[in-house]
Amino acid sequence: MHTPATMVMGIVFAPLGLVLVLTASITPQWREGHARLGVTGPGSPPRSKARAGGGPGTLAGVETLLLLRSDGLWESCLQVVHSELKQCWPVTGAYRRDPRLRLAQGLVLSSLFLCGTGIVLASVGVRCWSDVPLRGVAALGGFLVALAGLLSLTALGVYTHNLGRLGMDNPAEGPGSSGGGGAPRYPHLTLRPAGSLYFGWLGSCIQVLGGGALLLSFKRPWCPATQACPELPACPACRSCPELSSSPETEVYEMSC
Repeated sequence: MHTPATMVMGIVFAPLGLVLVLTASITPQWREGHARLGVTGPGSPPRSKARAGGGPGTLAGVETLLLLRSDGLWESCLQVVHSELKQCWPVTGAYRRDPRLRLAQGLVLSSLFLCGTGIVLASVGVRCWSDVPLRGVAALGGFLVALAGLLSLTALGVYTHNLGRLGMDNPAEGPGSSGGGGAPRYPHLTLRPAGSLYFGWLGSCIQVLGGGALLLSFKRPWCPATQACPELPACPACRSCPELSSSPETEVYEMSC
């Protein structure tokens, strides 16, 4: 049979959105910031400091390193820019205990579960191998996919709105602390959104679009009645009417009423 375009759109967009949201959730680039760290060289005064605005280099015996700090939902990383030195660790301290981060984690996990369940239901409902799609099952799958997209959008909104304040309530245990979690100390950062957030926003919007398209498949197609087929008011099978089947302007579906 001819599969409705809304079903095709939904069954394509839903897995794509799931992959993007999953990629965003497991990567540690929800926020990032640069910091300059002065490393005292041999024979230089122990209290000398690096110039704040200069690039990586040496000034008065102090080597300036440009560090890139990035945080995700479950992992944080610190990398020396223009080098392969990188260290990652599970989120720790005040950042891990922040209730806004825990809320975002819970919403993202719920979104992934609902989207996966919705894709399974939509696959069963579309039934490309059968003549009659299960429209109610496909629409239920679309509802779950759309709800998953809204949950992940909420998580992204909460994180973005509080991006600069997450884990900063207790400065002694904030992102620059090394107490107990193996996270190195580094100077104050100006944090900004990173790449994983954009993947998440894109994937969530695609999920909402895919779920909405599957929801539209709940409506049964309308088959026009003609004088040649007066016995088909409920249209149990439109293509049983030769006049309708041969008309190039009529979309033909086989459906159960």
